[in-house]
Parts: sequence; C-alpha cells; structure tokens
Amino acid sequence: MRAWQINKNFGLDNFQLVERTDLRLEPHQVRIKTKACSLNFRDLMVIKGAYNPKQPLPLVPVSDGAGEIVEVGSLVKNFKVGDKVCGTFSQNWDYGRVGEFAQKFTLGSPIDGMLSESVVLSEQGIVKYPSFLSFQEAATLPCAALTAFNAMTQESDFKAGDTILIEGTGGVSLFALQFAKRLAINSIVISSSDEKLEKVRELGASHTINYLKDKDWDKQVLSLTNDQGVDGVIEVGGAKTINKALACVKRGGFIGVIGILSGTSLDFDLIPILMRQIRVHGIFVGSKSMFVAMNRVIEHSKLHPVIDKEFSFLEAPLAFHYMESGAHFGKIVINME
Repeated sequence: MRAWQINKNFGLDNFQLVERTDLRLEPHQVRIKTKACSLNFRDLMVIKGAYNPKQPLPLVPVSDGAGEIVEVGSLVKNFKVGDKVCGTFSQNWDYGRVGEFAQKFTLGSPIDGMLSESVVLSEQGIVKYPSFLSFQEAATLPCAALTAFNAMTQESDFKAGDTILIEGTGGVSLFALQFAKRLAINSIVISSSDEKLEKVRELGASHTINYLKDKDWDKQVLSLTNDQGVDGVIEVGGAKTINKALACVKRGGFIGVIGILSGTSLDFDLIPILMRQIRVHGIFVGSKSMFVAMNRVIEHSKLHPVIDKEFSFLEAPLAFHYMESGAHFGKIVINME
C-alpha cells in the first residue's frame, strides 16, 4: 500500500510518498480502505516538527479520515465488512473526562495517521458516521467538528439566545457556527477577509467584524452586546487574541481555548479571570462517546460540513501548502482514489 510519510527529518520537503507493507490484522482490529482525509493545522505543525520535535520518525501524518471496512478481525463484534467509518482522533478515549493516556494514542502523532491507502485500527477507535454524508464530508468530523461540538455542548453551558464570539473561518470555527445556528445561539464572527465574512453571514452569523479594519474589535463586540459582553468565545487565535477575548466576554463567561494560530507565549493578565470569574478551558477534541452524540445531532439536523477545496492523493503536498497559505474557508480534503 502507498502512504505519505515524514521520513528522517521534518519539513514539507521531507514529506514523501512511500510503499509500505500491509499490517497484520489482530483479532480486535479492522482494515479500512481509506477514501478521504481532511487536514487540520495540527497536521501541518506535525510535518514541520513544530507540534512535537521529539516525535519518532518515520510517521504517516493526518488524524482525520473516513473509509470503508474491507476486513475484520475474528473478535470484532460491532462492525462488519462494508461499514463506512471514521477513525477517532484519540484511539483509547471512550468516554468521560480526558484521561492520562488519551494523548499517547492519537492518530497522526504520536501514532501513524490516516494518509495511507489503507489503515488498521482497533474497533474501539472507529465510529460509523451519518449515512447521508459523503466520504469527503465524513473525513472532516473527527477533529474539527468534534472539537467544536465539545466546546459548544459539553464543556460550556450555552443555551438558546446566548451570544458567542467565533474567531476565524477555519474548520473548527465554521463547525462552531453551524452548531450555534442549530442551537439558536447568536454568533459574532471575526476574520481578516470581507469575502469570508460575507460567506459566514450566508451560513447564519449574526454579526461580523473585520479585525484588520477594526483593530479594537473587542470594543466592537462589547458594543454589539450592549456592553454586556458575549457569553462565550471560541478561541483559536492564541497569543494575539486571548487578551481581547478576555476583554469582551461577560462576567462568568466561558472561553474555550482551541487554537494557537498566532503563537503560544504572551503577557497574561490574570485579574479579569479572577475578578470577573471567567472560565478559561482548554478543549482537547473529544471522546468516542461525544463523537457518537455529535453524529446524532448531525443526522437530525442534516448538517453538511463546509469543504473549501479537494486535492488528489498524489497532490497531498500541495494541499498542505494551500493550508499554509491560510486562503481556505472551511476544510481541505484529500481524496484517496
């Protein structure tokens, strides 16, 4: 089977298509013919060596993918040949709070990911996805969709009529917007692109702000909420946005920290968190049971993920360069066939 692999050194220049031997199937495992993968910023960081410089190589990257089961182990109980499934990001986080080992068995780093013509996974680490979705749409669910769902419905206490601030128009942000619309939650979306802001209005955003044109966007958020502040923030920006997020969230509000697009280190004022009782919570994707719950919501509401652009399997490096450009609106997908 063919797979894209980071070889002896990190970097897109060391990202190569290789031939690998098919793995032997253990009794509790299934073999999946991969049909589509989708990219997350984490995947780009992994390839560059920025996510974990100590990551053992070689490594097949990419955490998110969907495919069809073509073989099952002798002890597999809940899946059969022909089932259409996604791999779960964390292969051994079934339910409850994130455990000690959840990060040690995540696809695409530290263990091999989905950017391979076939993969072998434990039945514990796969889920069936809503049948109305294409393989390409399903491939966007394991990280981006589940992270947004976790932040919107599990770790927060948002309710209908609340207002949230969503930063950017990447995969997590657009899923948060789509879930917000279905939960009757108002949304304010910020972006540096007027064209992208027009698109999010079409998706249901209540208000939009171009943060390049309005440097004091936090004050604009306060103005839009009658100086009360938003009930919560989907925080993906990192170092350059967190302080403004703190400034425009209401007393007792929630900030779900998801991304670090603008860096990780900053001067951080703890006073607003303390005095205004703001809850700042890191979001680590989600468990298998959350994935199953999310799929019920997607099924019921017929939510279709937003896909920006699709690349062929042989064009995988181009897909990562496109992600690096930041031009995408929604998810970037690699078709495996």
